[in-house]
Amino acid sequence: MSFLAVTYLVEDPPGNPWFSWRYVRDNAGQIEEALREHVGLTVSAVVIAAAIALPLAVLAHRVRWLSGPILALSGVLYTIPSLALFAFLAPFMGVSASTVRVGLVLYALLVIVRNALTGLRQVSSDALDAAHGMGYGSLGRLLRIELPLALPSIVTGLRLATVSTVALTTVGVVAGHGGLGQLILGGFRNNYYKAEIFTGAVLCVALALVLDLLLAGAGRLATPWSRRR
Repeated sequence: MSFLAVTYLVEDPPGNPWFSWRYVRDNAGQIEEALREHVGLTVSAVVIAAAIALPLAVLAHRVRWLSGPILALSGVLYTIPSLALFAFLAPFMGVSASTVRVGLVLYALLVIVRNALTGLRQVSSDALDAAHGMGYGSLGRLLRIELPLALPSIVTGLRLATVSTVALTTVGVVAGHGGLGQLILGGFRNNYYKAEIFTGAVLCVALALVLDLLLAGAGRLATPWSRRR
């Protein structure tokens, strides 16, 4: 849903403070909707990026000459300015949440691919030799040895991609789907209303911290051997 046409209930209190409970209370519905959109765009973009990036990392690990082109292409996508990328996608996809989501996926690819590839390359040759001696084939070694041992590095990539995606989602305001970015832009348009800007910014930071902690906890649960070590 686009928030560009939303009119917020704002009465500028004396001094225009950075925080106002009255603003939060009067606009709780719009704030909640912006937060829901922000969470939805972030989570869906990271999940889709991971589904693309992990097979690319495995391919780059198995076919060494492909690692250069894969990293180079994802690196080029990462360096495209976000405003330019959304402007390029809009004529083909229209102004929608999908336009923002595609842009976020492209930005998250490099971080996940690079960390996953690093984790796969750090699997010791002793572990691979032991797996080979136990009769594991190529697929068995990948699923039972390489990916589990590379999991801490993969989780690190997911955490970095998630935090950066939370920040980048706000730029989606140019396509009408910026989540909490709508509050920040709305504050600038509403005579620099500080409470609205501050609310959007604080919620972005809080969301990034919460998602990062959730992924860190999930990573610790999934890698009990690293906790013992």
